[in-house]
Amino acid sequence: MPLVKLLRTENELLMDDIELQLQESIDTKKALVSANLDIIRKIADTVVNAFRNNHRIYLIGNGGSAADAQHIAGELIGRFKMNRRPLPAVALTTDTSVITALANDFGYDTCFARQVEALADRGDVILAFSTSGNSKGIIDAVKVARDRGAITVGFTGKDGGLLGSAADICLKIPSTNTPRIQECHITIGHIVCSIVEKELFGAANK
Repeated sequence: MPLVKLLRTENELLMDDIELQLQESIDTKKALVSANLDIIRKIADTVVNAFRNNHRIYLIGNGGSAADAQHIAGELIGRFKMNRRPLPAVALTTDTSVITALANDFGYDTCFARQVEALADRGDVILAFSTSGNSKGIIDAVKVARDRGAITVGFTGKDGGLLGSAADICLKIPSTNTPRIQECHITIGHIVCSIVEKELFGAANK
């Protein structure tokens, strides 16, 4: 086969793969719309009410989900679209000294639970990201949070895993594909940030 023909064929295969992945992402979000609008609104209301009552939001997750937790915390402390006062949101994934000390002394699965035990109060909200819903460290932290009277919100994949029953509220993305689940998590996180700003600060100052 001529080299030009081979290269063109490889390029076509690559383009097909790109189109397939984009379509998978679109299809997952369409399925999310039909199944989870009420849950998304409930999550947004929970976060808004916490801020209105001078409570804090704590966010936890591993790997890519840790990045999502930090991303949303940054939007709330800084801004999403509006210039407004900062909101008290803390990603418990960022203090490497605390995380490595806890992992070294007590085991990695304690890293979030001990931070939640030290920091979270009744009425605070824990946003817990786990695509499988079965991360022991995340589930243990959610259980500690509930014992302390905090409200727990799980962001998971299709069946929710153990987190689906451990959290007070659980958003289950209708997919088993980790990248597609994470894309939906950050989309919902952005929607929550948008609703928070509109509810707390009005439509002005966009």
